[in-house]
Amino acid sequence: MPFIGNQPTAIPLTSSDLTDGIVTNPKLSTGSQQNFRNLIINGDMSIDQRNSGSSVTATNGGYTIDRWLTGSSQSSKFTVDQETDAPTGFSYSVKLTSSAATTPGASDQYWFAQNIEGFNTAYLEYGNSNAKTVTVSFHVKSSLTGTFSGSLMNSAYNYSHPFTYSISSANTWEKKSVVITGATAGTWIGATNGVGIRMYFSLGNGSNFLGTAGSWSASQNNGATGETQFVATSGATLFITGVQLEAGTTASDFEFLPVDVNEDRCLRYCEVYTGTNTHGGLYSGSAYIGHIQYKKRKRTRPTFSNTTSNNVSAFQTSSSGDKGGTDSMFFEASAGSYVVNVQIDAEL
Repeated sequence: MPFIGNQPTAIPLTSSDLTDGIVTNPKLSTGSQQNFRNLIINGDMSIDQRNSGSSVTATNGGYTIDRWLTGSSQSSKFTVDQETDAPTGFSYSVKLTSSAATTPGASDQYWFAQNIEGFNTAYLEYGNSNAKTVTVSFHVKSSLTGTFSGSLMNSAYNYSHPFTYSISSANTWEKKSVVITGATAGTWIGATNGVGIRMYFSLGNGSNFLGTAGSWSASQNNGATGETQFVATSGATLFITGVQLEAGTTASDFEFLPVDVNEDRCLRYCEVYTGTNTHGGLYSGSAYIGHIQYKKRKRTRPTFSNTTSNNVSAFQTSSSGDKGGTDSMFFEASAGSYVVNVQIDAEL
């Protein structure tokens, strides 16, 4: 039977639209249901390489669930873990738990956030008259009710737009959406691998980091004045999932990606490698060198942490030159050495 109605229009792809086989040019996705419209990576909280669902204590600038980091001016104030408690259609959420009743001082910051790469945000054209309006949407559940807040911010922490959302029923999943007019001023990076936009969920910020909701200002406002301060209530819980940031004035349905695609996008920034008996080859005297191929090219030259190994003296990375990324790691070792675990970080 012949096709009846308007023929679908194919959008041609070029090499500049792809990174390791993944579409990276959001200009190809301007419709409300087009692929890769969500600027947030792992918004459904399904990838947790570092902790595998275990609870971790938030640190200042520490990463938790893949692509999500925390701010905590004082130690041991809240914890973060991946949960299977989620609204219909979702499998996971992130759970934030306040560890103590903390009243933020003027210069204190407590937040949960994602830094978005400039290559993915440049098409928004922030900083000029063509800046695009965006919509933030997410599902949330909390033991607290009231007015909560968040913010969009530039890389330099000096231009921000606080927003608010209300939680009306305790311990009940609710969907929220907020429309934010594009930033026509401020300093924003273009198509580079640095931070293009920072997106915050405020958990209680001091007065130095709170501003008027609903407008851009030349300041670091992590949240909005008058917010409910989550960390002020010991034992309070806040669940979040389905986070989406997209161009336009309407929140579309959450963009679920195939698990392999979602994981690949996370691997650009972090890879937890686990290998047994990864032996090196003799190259000088009794010294050996081993090679580990990354699953995915990294955003930039990575660092290594949380290593568990036997007789390994040093880790280093090779630079691929093209795209400014890296594709493999070497380790110097002695005879009989092996790598058990290494965390490879190229986060923003």
